[in-house]
Amino acid sequence: MAGILAWFWNERFWLPHNVTWADLKNTDEATFPQAEDLYLACPLAFCIFMIRLVFERFIARPCAMGLKIQANGPQKAQPNAILEKVFTAITKHPDEKRLEGLSKQLDWDVRTIQRWFRQRRNQEKPSTLARFCESMWRFTFYLYIFTYGVRFLKKTPWLWNTKECWYNYPYQPLTVDVHYYYILELSFYLSLLFSQFTDIRRKDFLLMFLHHVATISLITFSYVNNMARVGTLVMCLHDAADVLIEAAKMANYAKCQILCNLLFAMFAILFISSRLGFYPIWILNTTLFESWDIVGPYPSWWVFNLLLILLQLLHSFWSYLIVKTACRAISRGKVGKWNPLHVSKDDRSDIESSSDEDDNPPANQKHHSSTTNGTNKNHGTNKNHGTNGYLTGALYPEEH
Repeated sequence: MAGILAWFWNERFWLPHNVTWADLKNTDEATFPQAEDLYLACPLAFCIFMIRLVFERFIARPCAMGLKIQANGPQKAQPNAILEKVFTAITKHPDEKRLEGLSKQLDWDVRTIQRWFRQRRNQEKPSTLARFCESMWRFTFYLYIFTYGVRFLKKTPWLWNTKECWYNYPYQPLTVDVHYYYILELSFYLSLLFSQFTDIRRKDFLLMFLHHVATISLITFSYVNNMARVGTLVMCLHDAADVLIEAAKMANYAKCQILCNLLFAMFAILFISSRLGFYPIWILNTTLFESWDIVGPYPSWWVFNLLLILLQLLHSFWSYLIVKTACRAISRGKVGKWNPLHVSKDDRSDIESSSDEDDNPPANQKHHSSTTNGTNKNHGTNKNHGTNGYLTGALYPEEH
């Protein structure tokens, strides 16, 4: 074990040339980041998760009730043992051949069976109330941590001159503000990583998992090798847009459509300008070029910058989805109500509709409506109506 730890904490990987861990030990005159400081993030992540549960129960839920947000979810499917067995044991999306077989077995028409499976899939979604509570928690945390970051960073020299991130590196003392900022951000993203398995299931689950892992790795890397100054800039830049998207989602759940549209537009502008503009010009420029000139590359420097570039690729992908969402919303606004948070079923998970289920039949089944013996007019009757953000019968075909 000692050999593995010695290999992992190899100074030639983590630190610049001619710098050792002994040089970065805490003294009476200065405090430096220590790897063991990060152990505190694990229990704090659990505490943050527990605080979230309390917040959602005693603060977010009453707020949702005050806004008349209902706790009920989508319409439930009619109980049927045969279809339930197929749904749980075989497939949630039966093909045309299986639908024909079930139609003959149950003496139901195919469209009714399609509707049953659609309602049964929707039944597993959380209620609008649960969605509002989750968004309100994230909005509150992002607003707090972003406000803290701005108030703290505006007093620092490296906000105004990014070369200050590398002068006298790595012998830059760790301040209380930087330590608190790092531990709180790391704890929050650890709680998000684990709660991903209990929260609303999103279609880009793996992408978000990759995002959280990359973020946690970046925070850890930058703290251990004392790139904390540039790390604070990265964290603050990312928190800004997250505040707006969570606010837009809350407005959407509360049916404040004009406010939702305004917040989404502000989010889209801020996200694209910060992630595709400020991030590469301000952050990547200093980590790739200014640090190269002042400090020079070393192994963990390469890893750190590769993670930052990975983050930039995710930014580009999500920006594309946001633009596509806005274009679809504007196009759909010509024939119906513009709701940018419900226009697409594929978009970034922070854009609400990514967890929604398409209420129309799949493309190869959409126009299939065979009837068996003309029966079954009462099975799974479903009218088109919207309930707090859920559309149980789609007005327009959705794209996948």
